[in-house]
Amino acid sequence: MDDRYGTDVLAAGRRKPRSTEHPADPGLVVEDVESGYVGAVVRVEYGRVQLEDRHGHVRGFPLGPGYLLEGRPVILTAPRRAAPTGTGRTASGSVAVRDARARVARSSRIYVEGRHDAELIAQVWGEDLRIEGVVVEYLGGVDDLVGIVEEFRPEPRRRLGVLVDHLVSGSKEARIAEAVRRGPGGPDTLVVGHPYVDIWQAVKPQRLGMAGWPNVPRHIEWKRGACQALGLPHANQADIAAAWRHIRSRVRDWNDLEPALIGKVEELIDFVTQPGA
Repeated sequence: MDDRYGTDVLAAGRRKPRSTEHPADPGLVVEDVESGYVGAVVRVEYGRVQLEDRHGHVRGFPLGPGYLLEGRPVILTAPRRAAPTGTGRTASGSVAVRDARARVARSSRIYVEGRHDAELIAQVWGEDLRIEGVVVEYLGGVDDLVGIVEEFRPEPRRRLGVLVDHLVSGSKEARIAEAVRRGPGGPDTLVVGHPYVDIWQAVKPQRLGMAGWPNVPRHIEWKRGACQALGLPHANQADIAAAWRHIRSRVRDWNDLEPALIGKVEELIDFVTQPGA
């Protein structure tokens, strides 16, 4: 006897949604289905995606299926590459070298104060650095820079460039830079800096809808004060990390950065890539 209603009148309504491909662009928030871990994409390399949760913890997962985006199953793919511009320029404004292989890393290095500095430089100058074989590392502060330089042991074929925040006359940072210059590795070390309290200020405030970065009172931690001015959450480190992702997402290329930073980064790259370095 035929079943006039079919096998299951609700079957179509319970059909499992199909996964769709989605690029793992920085800042994208997804959930790993297997573990339940929720985080924002901070980087993608070697077929793995690094996710940062709201507590600032970072875990790595493989690219591919097994993720939820706003409740929908997705297959994470490599992030989208920016379309080539008519001028054939990199994000730093350099002439783009298409299909160029990355150079083997040089012995020379560029050190920066913190993770945010390193991320911004990689975002804008990453293609140039890859072709030149220059590695950028972050220090977590420069109070012990003299000892760090001595440990690195700079020499003509192993140069060290250092980018320092708030390098202005009479500052602690200026005294540290002078001590490095007078030290044993001074001739093969270049310490330069920008005048800003924090690398965030090197992003043009107009990109964030502000006429200028706020003057934060000294008794308030600068990043928290900046977040308050931007109307962004700032209760904990996870909020600060999310705010930085928002700020960095507004940077399209070198035109969105202040000249005081651009010139110093270019100077460091030239220094560590001179013939023989």
